Amino acid sequence: MTLQIESRDLDFLLYELLDVDALASRPRYAGQGREVYDAVLDTARGVADEHYAPFRKHNDQDEPQLVNGVVVTTPGLKQGWDAVAESGLIASTHDESRGGMQLPHVIAGAAISFLEAANIGSASYPMLTAGASNLIAEFGSEAQKAFWLPPMLAGRWSGTMALTEPDAGSSLSDLRTRATPAADGTYHIDGTKIWISAGDHELTANIVHLVLARIAGAPEGTKGISLFIVPKKQANADGSVGASNNVTTAGLIHKMGWRGTTSTLLNFGERGPCVGHLIGEANHGLACMFHMMNEARIGVGRAATAMGYAAFRYSLDYARTRRQGRLPGEKDPKRPPVAIIEHADVRRMLLQQKCAAEGSLALVLACSRLVDEQHTAPDAADRDRATLLLEVLTPIAKAWPSATCQDGISNAIQVLGGYGYAREYDVEQLYRDNRLNQIHEGTNAIQALDLLGRKVTQQKGAAYAALAGSIMQAVVEATAEASVASQPSLASLAHELKAATERMTAVTSSLVGAMQADPARGLSNASTYLELVSRTVFAWLWLRQATIATRVLGAGASGDDADFYRGKVQAARFYFGFELPKNIADAELLLRNDAAAFEMQDAWF
Repeated sequence: MTLQIESRDLDFLLYELLDVDALASRPRYAGQGREVYDAVLDTARGVADEHYAPFRKHNDQDEPQLVNGVVVTTPGLKQGWDAVAESGLIASTHDESRGGMQLPHVIAGAAISFLEAANIGSASYPMLTAGASNLIAEFGSEAQKAFWLPPMLAGRWSGTMALTEPDAGSSLSDLRTRATPAADGTYHIDGTKIWISAGDHELTANIVHLVLARIAGAPEGTKGISLFIVPKKQANADGSVGASNNVTTAGLIHKMGWRGTTSTLLNFGERGPCVGHLIGEANHGLACMFHMMNEARIGVGRAATAMGYAAFRYSLDYARTRRQGRLPGEKDPKRPPVAIIEHADVRRMLLQQKCAAEGSLALVLACSRLVDEQHTAPDAADRDRATLLLEVLTPIAKAWPSATCQDGISNAIQVLGGYGYAREYDVEQLYRDNRLNQIHEGTNAIQALDLLGRKVTQQKGAAYAALAGSIMQAVVEATAEASVASQPSLASLAHELKAATERMTAVTSSLVGAMQADPARGLSNASTYLELVSRTVFAWLWLRQATIATRVLGAGASGDDADFYRGKVQAARFYFGFELPKNIADAELLLRNDAAAFEMQDAWF
């Protein structure tokens, strides 16, 4: 059974909702268009189906092991890596002059989502390598780009980011890894990093770590952090791989999910000099690293989306084929059982999954589309607006898919009944895999603090204003379409979203004032605020989808097409009826900034 992203839905999101075709008119994407984009997506789907999906359970059951200092992985992992490297997907967004395909980020993200839906334990390796290479392309010197990028983009070398330390998790200001200047202009790196995904393996000839460290005499806190390129093995001037660079794997950590991805404890400089190369300016490393971290945050949201989508497809197929029970009111025991999708509560669970999966995919693809707008929009005002929207949407794109798709996968397990809880069926693994996404790249609570504490106040509220303005524009468009198509139900959704946006704005204003009076108290309910804003954002995306669907249905869509668009309208109706109303209670709590958690004392537990 395929667990892939549904092509019809992806086409709708890319070409009807996000108008990706329009990007081909810009100089960077000249000569491209839907034919090129569809070919890339077909290639990614083929790699996922042939080289990723068959090894999903092998990755989960045959975890990487450290044997005599060497990481041993299941053979399918290497096969998948080679297939992705050969496809060119790692280099997809890079300049053609460097061996890339110069594709839009939104197409690259859609392509990677196929890999993530098929087998996240394998997909993490190219995902991290793409992120590391993007950072080097953005901040590296010309010499660094010329040296490090070719083997990474070709898949001969892989990449990671190494931030976290045993005593400095998300609090990066406390990290203690040291960088000592050497006579030749390089640095010697000494320290320990933990939870480094894809930090050691034998898939590639070398691994390029991007490491945060402090140069001697640097200021304390985040202002004294620098960023370094640190290869696992020495990289010779001719591009060949030399001896060990004294990056030692002290152990592997075995998580509940993503089991095909090595999670490592790395010691730098423990057994001799470990050479690092400064990238960007000294003491400005965190600003550089945030480039990869923000990309990775959207990537985490996309991975969560892919898993939620896979679980939805699996449980939908099961519900259509599994026969059990009879409908209420049916008195004849001789009548055959019905497919469980005929039961209203099963359809409720499937609708929640559809809203979570398809809404999340709309969100993460919209964020990738904003990256393209940020870089290539002809008008400076459009580029600035894209940057503001991307800033405020990034913590939501990371956190909300990981949370709402977890609820979706939980419902998928329930749809399967007893089978859903068994390891023989895929949804149980998807539940474990996705649970990690609520902590990857900063916990969801950290995303909530970022959203309320930084993003909504950014540039005197300009980022929030860009979001609220975009939502209200969708309300106007839906209202107009409802009038033309004589669809009062669409007008009702638009009215509800307008009220929800006004409610969100009132809450935001109240909490910003509370933060100014007392930052700790003002931020104490940031997680609830994240939920409220996220539901409003999802309602915005679902209204936009329903507006397009209503327009196409009014133009006479028929057959399978009509069913597809009716499904979009019904999903929007469900989201507005079952999910968005939760914001009413949350808004009440936030407006009074309930202090129950804030005032709780340690001793009272």
